[in-house]
Amino acid sequence: MVGTRLFSSVVRENFHLFCRKIGIDTADPTDCPRIHDFRHRFAVESLLRWYRNGEDIERRMPLLSTYLGHVHVDDTYWYLTVCPELRGLAVNRFEQRWEETDE
Repeated sequence: MVGTRLFSSVVRENFHLFCRKIGIDTADPTDCPRIHDFRHRFAVESLLRWYRNGEDIERRMPLLSTYLGHVHVDDTYWYLTVCPELRGLAVNRFEQRWEETDE
C-alpha cells in the first residue's frame, strides 16, 4: 500500500528475507546484521565525512538528528562518543578552536 506507515515487524521480516537472499544471513541469529547496525553505520560515517571535510558539525548535527528521527539533537551527539576515530576528530577540532581563542 502506498502512503501508509511501515510496521517494524514487517520491515524486520523483509530485511531478514533480503539478507538470506543475498547470502549474509547466518544460522546464528546473533551473527546476523540488523537494520539498526546500518543506521548506526550511516550516522558514524556521515559524521566522519563531515569532520574530514572540515564542515561545521554543530550546524550539520540537527540534519542528522532529523534524518535519524531523534526528538532531541542531544541524542545524536551520542554518536561522537562511540567511535574512537570520531572522538579523536572531535577532540582535535575542540583543541584547534581553543588555540584560536588563545591567540
